[in-house]
Amino acid sequence: MDVLAFANVQLLDVAGPLQAFASASELAIARGLAAPYLPRVVAAGGGMVMTSAGLGIAAAPLPGADEPADTLVVAGGWGVYEASRDPALVAWVRAQASGARRVASVCTGAFLIAAAGLLDDRRAVTHWTRCAELAERYPAVHVEPDPIFIRDGAVWTSAGVTAGIDLALALIEEDLGRALALDVARHLVVFLKRPGGQAQFSAALSLQNACERFGELHAWIAENLSADLSVGALAARAGMSERSFVRHYRAQTGLTPARSIEQLRLEAARRLLGDTGLPVKRIAARCGFGTEETMRRGFLRAIGVTPQAYRERFASGNA
Repeated sequence: MDVLAFANVQLLDVAGPLQAFASASELAIARGLAAPYLPRVVAAGGGMVMTSAGLGIAAAPLPGADEPADTLVVAGGWGVYEASRDPALVAWVRAQASGARRVASVCTGAFLIAAAGLLDDRRAVTHWTRCAELAERYPAVHVEPDPIFIRDGAVWTSAGVTAGIDLALALIEEDLGRALALDVARHLVVFLKRPGGQAQFSAALSLQNACERFGELHAWIAENLSADLSVGALAARAGMSERSFVRHYRAQTGLTPARSIEQLRLEAARRLLGDTGLPVKRIAARCGFGTEETMRRGFLRAIGVTPQAYRERFASGNA
């Protein structure tokens, strides 16, 4: 297994998956089994590779075509843009991928494997702040901004930074089974499978950053999720006609008002599910879903689990 690094690589993109694979080998050895993984970091020229965090990583030179890796993992980081413009490195990635059982990218490593043509006509994900850029640069790639990771055939891509650990756990589960993957997750004190998409950022903050014009309206919505939030009511509060409001709102945020409201309601519901012991029915009413069934459908559509399942995985000690 080779993990590709380059100058200004993201440290956790390399270290996170490496530790997951190393832990899997340690646990296997403790059970009297052979080490399933022998991961190594490789880089053009080998030697010391400086990460964007200022910590150097010792890397082996890039192996030749006669040394294909079972799994090639391509890390991300700010240096990926320069790496993607290196014809020799791009050609090496393409050649190594042809001999590998599978290829995976962590975070913005997707840009490098996209430059090698490995994502053409495939579904892919990268860090949520770079999804639009990936889609614009490589229009043949079907970019999906929500999943933690995506598998499309023999090519895997993952979201931002720590999602590389989620990706590694999925690869371990595929190779060695759920039981060992779960033991690795426990060892690392992480979830084997995080439910939902890249909900590591606040919907309210995301809307605030995207649009100053409707900032006060968003703040009011967040405090009044069970109120009348119809387009007519919101347009009146913004002092605009309904048609003008919808047009300007979408231009400013990239979302329909209904989609923004759903995001804010889901975020509030998730917070209440995790931090309180309120019944799901009351949370649905408080967050403006109206019925428990409506909230359940919203959870399944947006993050792939029911509210009850979300609570079971994320409830705090106070819930």
